[in-house]
Amino acid sequence: MKSKEEIIELYEEHLNPGLARIFKFMGLNSIEVEAEGVKVKNSSGEEYLDCIGGYGSLNFGHRPSEIITALQQQLEKMPLSSKLLFNRQQAEFAAKLAEVTPGNLKYSFICNSGTEAVEGALKLARLYTGRSEIISTINSFHGKSMGALSATGKKEYKAPFQPLVPGFKHVPFGDIEALTEAVTSETAAVIVEPIQGEGGIVLPPKGYLTEVRRLCNEKEVVMIVDEIQTGLGRTGTNFAVEFEEVVPDIMTLAKSLGGGVMPLGALIAKPKLWEPLCEAPMLHTSTFGGNPLAAAAGKKALEILEQDELALRARQRGNSLLTELNKLQIEYPDLIKEVRGRGLMIGIELTTEGIGGMLISELTKRNLLAAYTLNSPQVIRVEPPLIITEKEVTKVVEVFSAAFKEVAAMNSQEKSIG
Repeated sequence: MKSKEEIIELYEEHLNPGLARIFKFMGLNSIEVEAEGVKVKNSSGEEYLDCIGGYGSLNFGHRPSEIITALQQQLEKMPLSSKLLFNRQQAEFAAKLAEVTPGNLKYSFICNSGTEAVEGALKLARLYTGRSEIISTINSFHGKSMGALSATGKKEYKAPFQPLVPGFKHVPFGDIEALTEAVTSETAAVIVEPIQGEGGIVLPPKGYLTEVRRLCNEKEVVMIVDEIQTGLGRTGTNFAVEFEEVVPDIMTLAKSLGGGVMPLGALIAKPKLWEPLCEAPMLHTSTFGGNPLAAAAGKKALEILEQDELALRARQRGNSLLTELNKLQIEYPDLIKEVRGRGLMIGIELTTEGIGGMLISELTKRNLLAAYTLNSPQVIRVEPPLIITEKEVTKVVEVFSAAFKEVAAMNSQEKSIG
């Protein structure tokens, strides 16, 4: 077995030297070897409390036993599909998805990732309406493939790859007046996150999604809601749109949809939007999408979501965590600008971006894993698996408290030297 130093060298030689440099700078020098529940173990046998959760992919925890069992049973029968015969696992997964999601969302296209789900949703909206314009929001994140990147509202990710897919424009998140002004006769769809995840755990004003739904109805525009990070119980309801009882025309899902064990994405839409694909079902396809192994994991994950009431657990644990983290904001106002979130999707906005690296390093030293959001590095996300216990929530708060105390001391020392 290769040593820690050899693994890091392989990263530098065959993956990405820049990524390896970032990991080392933040003190992330461990090699993960196994995980279970809310814990990750490194090659030295140390355990970490996982508060990053695969960027929201581990709502059910690491290696959830029921999902592992479902996978093992399917693996022994048929991991991949011939693609030419009906497949039980894909059909049952799609039916369960229609049952669990809100309103009359019914037909699914099953794929392998969030960015693929967004690509499919954008294509379906253009196909259905015959129009090409897509409106997204500034600071949004929908993926990094060409169509999804065109919808993403972060210029730094887009600039190196121009020209991207034409027909996209962006308005401020949460601003219904700006969105109303942006809609034209050529608008096919509006794509929006219920809460901006990579944007820094940004919550919109109350009633925003309701107003987006009203506007889309009025202008006959497709409403796409990106629930890739917010879905599957993360925000305290099974899907974040349920907070305002809104039903989109298309919903995109991924991350925890695969139960934390399989790459799995999907878009699910209302029947009327599916009519063009019924006429030409081969317009949008995927070789690996809906494979029996991933579908078995997804179906079991949806069953667990309901039977274990994970949304309720996220709401309860999230309320406790938010309350305690807000106390830290009062204690360290020079370090913490704001704590915000819903359920177990929480962001700690720091007063300056530079504090983030120090904080992550101190958290890692204390065996807790957390990271910043992609679009807003000054925001540290706290997204543990939804199975986290109250005792573990208390531990999270204790570690954050100790880490902030150390960062405050380092800041004070730097100022005195300066």
